[in-house]
Amino acid sequence: MKILVAGFQHETNTFAPSQAGYESFVRGEGYPPMVRGAELLALRDVNIPAGGFIAAAEAERHGLIPVIWAGASPSAHVTRDAYERIAGEITTAAKAGGFDAIYLDLHGAMVAEHADDGEGELLARLRRVVGPAIPIVASLDLHANVTARMLENADGLVAYRTYPHVDMAETGRQAAVLLDDYLAPGRQFHRASRRLPFLIPINGMCTLLEPASSVYQRIAELQTGEVLSLSFAPGFPAADFPECGPVVWGYGRTAEAAEAAVEALYDQIAAAEPDWAVPFLAPDEAVTEAIRLSGTVGPVVIADTQDNPGAGGDSNTTGMLRALVRHGAQDAALGLMCDPAAAAAAHAAGIGQTIHLALGGGSGTPGDTPFEGDFEVEHLSDGHCVLAGPMMTGTRVDLGLVAGLRIDGIHIVVSTYKTQMLDRNLYRIGGIEPERMAILVNKSSVHFRADFMPIASAILVAKAPGPMQSDPADLPWRHLAPGMRVRPGGPAFAPKPGSAGGV
Repeated sequence: MKILVAGFQHETNTFAPSQAGYESFVRGEGYPPMVRGAELLALRDVNIPAGGFIAAAEAERHGLIPVIWAGASPSAHVTRDAYERIAGEITTAAKAGGFDAIYLDLHGAMVAEHADDGEGELLARLRRVVGPAIPIVASLDLHANVTARMLENADGLVAYRTYPHVDMAETGRQAAVLLDDYLAPGRQFHRASRRLPFLIPINGMCTLLEPASSVYQRIAELQTGEVLSLSFAPGFPAADFPECGPVVWGYGRTAEAAEAAVEALYDQIAAAEPDWAVPFLAPDEAVTEAIRLSGTVGPVVIADTQDNPGAGGDSNTTGMLRALVRHGAQDAALGLMCDPAAAAAAHAAGIGQTIHLALGGGSGTPGDTPFEGDFEVEHLSDGHCVLAGPMMTGTRVDLGLVAGLRIDGIHIVVSTYKTQMLDRNLYRIGGIEPERMAILVNKSSVHFRADFMPIASAILVAKAPGPMQSDPADLPWRHLAPGMRVRPGGPAFAPKPGSAGGV
């Protein structure tokens, strides 16, 4: 076959403070930077879905027509300009023809300024271009908000099965297998899907823990025989549109096989609804408990989950820094604090100098303000590094000017650009060896576990003021589907009279 290959990844928190413009996709912001044409094929060695698909397709000697791959850190809406420029390149390539199938590396939770269902809109445009005869398959993030339009316009969708996402390349390979199954002689390909009636906190989706661990084990057991593919996306519970939420779907050689597998998995997830809820610690509780637990082998890791730039935060809130200072934490490190002005000031001053800063605090979240203090400049770097942890292995990131600062017993990695603290090398570019710290405060929710669990003596989850509400019930929903429970076992959403909710 000849296969058109493209990628367009964004996870949109419609409640977040900052949008994703075109330059965000050019930089990548923790993803690989934007690439086109033959440069896209070099992603075969990176743990992203496109990499796995490319490697699998090349192994089968398929011809690839690479178009564009673009991803940006989660944030508020993708701007109309960015969406149309990138989606336009993909549809223009599709209009040129010359291929037998299309593969897309998508996230599944993209909301643009002018399109609530970014992936559904792109798939619909492509379907109008190529018609019903050309198969379109796509890989999706575990946090996809899978819509009816996505399912209708794609011939096959397959989602990650791990969070932290260590199986991204493997999911791309599974998309290649699904495409081959679709095109097999005499094929019968039937789809089934069901939507769950409650939102799940992202911290509750970790596949290293229950109940997610058992659910994804069950998927592997059910995907056999006439069941060609089975997926569960718990969703991204911060996108204010009617189809936000968890979905189970699958494909089978018979309609009965697909429907039976989907129903069995749906029943298991629904029966465990209370278990998807998550307890959180206040900042002071998390720090005092970390100090109590520290001193054993390995650092205590605290997830600063509500400022997770992997979920729409800007990585600049100060609630956890204040708690560390307030309780006199020693041998503690925090990363990343995104503050371009502070990073530039540190570089201007030089290593060994003390500078007065109003650090961070730019989220606009109630209770979050800049932290004023005198900081010693301990380390300076250009912010370039290659990730080595199991999740984004081999990915090159550029964080702009980076500074390692210290106040009292607390070390802070300050960056110019944001990215989630999911890899230990992101501490090392600030001069910090994470294994030697007593306490690590990571601006992340779950992804950090892939690289930090092997060194952690304990992991705590803190709920400091930030733009990514860890409990979806805390969000000011307006457009959620009526009747959707806003947390496991929680109240059902009901639009206010006269509002646009549910439309």
